[in-house]
Amino acid sequence: MPQGEIVVGLDIGTTKICVVVGEAAETGTDVIGVGDHPSRGLRRGVVVNIDSTVESIKKAVAEAEFMAGCEINTVYIGIAGGHIRSFNSTGVIAIKDREVKPQDVERVIEAAKAVAIPMDQEVIHILPQEFILDGQGGIKDPVGMSGVRLESRVHIITAAVASAQNIIRCANKAGLDVADIILQQLGSSEATLTQDEKDMGVGLLDIGGGTTDMAVFSDGTLKYTSVLSLGGDHVTNDIVVGLRTPMHEAEKIKEKFGCGLTTMVTKDEQFEVPGVGGRKSRQESRKFLTEIIELRMEEILELAYRDLEKAGYLETMTAGISVTGGGALLDGCVELAEKVFNMPARRGVPQGVGGLSDAVKHPKYATGVGLVLMGGKSNKRNQFRIRDEEIFEKVKARMREWYKGIRDYF
Repeated sequence: MPQGEIVVGLDIGTTKICVVVGEAAETGTDVIGVGDHPSRGLRRGVVVNIDSTVESIKKAVAEAEFMAGCEINTVYIGIAGGHIRSFNSTGVIAIKDREVKPQDVERVIEAAKAVAIPMDQEVIHILPQEFILDGQGGIKDPVGMSGVRLESRVHIITAAVASAQNIIRCANKAGLDVADIILQQLGSSEATLTQDEKDMGVGLLDIGGGTTDMAVFSDGTLKYTSVLSLGGDHVTNDIVVGLRTPMHEAEKIKEKFGCGLTTMVTKDEQFEVPGVGGRKSRQESRKFLTEIIELRMEEILELAYRDLEKAGYLETMTAGISVTGGGALLDGCVELAEKVFNMPARRGVPQGVGGLSDAVKHPKYATGVGLVLMGGKSNKRNQFRIRDEEIFEKVKARMREWYKGIRDYF
């Protein structure tokens, strides 16, 4: 990325809209602006109210623009939700001149892409895992090598067409162009995982408000992705029911007093629970709150464990797991993950950026920072443009010019 170029990541989550502005520098990427605002129009990662989502995006973008001192026009958007599907595929071609050329690599990836995909799904990523040349596997880049038969193994990720278009439409209505759509797990992994972890084998758990996104890396490449339709909002709902307190108060209690492991709190700890409908507040045990949270967090982690076990990737996670996203902020979350997965775990925070790095050293900014890093490496610019209103205005302006020219002629 040319020095001084601006790249913006837009993380449209179930509970928050996050905007991270990065600038290319000599040493890498500097964060120069951050903005976030509560999300009001999504459910489980899917847009359910466009107007509310647009307003939240505008406010987050305005905050980031003020901090960065620049105007934001184009963004890289993260996508998640239960509609995401992924699978591995293979393709085989014959090499014409016995030497692998870049065109051969493109052809073999296209061959792997030639699989039946449901009409309501569209491909958003095709990620090469390895190439096999005349039976020799483990090749990352076969260009220039000699052989007659080239095989590719790729990981294909698809998303629901309607969900992807709704996200793009929300960004367009907020006055933004979309350069590319990136899977949120990829963004989070780019910001929080090291290359050593990816080479050894590592699992990523991004616990958001509406979904928990999973990814497994091994031998330096992405092997598996999956999405659970459970997240931090379900923990908050349990607190609402268990403590009989409003949703916004339950969220505050979770953030201030929440813990994911009962062995980390004592029975003597108390906190105040606001009443509902004018009722008096009361004191409650933090131990009881932790029991509520642990049950739900343990369920989320166990479902993730079973998913990865069924897929057969637990044994490849030699380096353990990295827990990120807003759910990773809970005290005891990492320790509970170690208990459920029976392997080392750590809290994933964004790294590898300069500038205002302290402002984004927080698990909730993992996807936003990752989108900036991936956007800086991408060669896609302004790929998606569906500003209906702007196109309509341009057509009207062109028609006025034609009419004026005809009138002047006569």
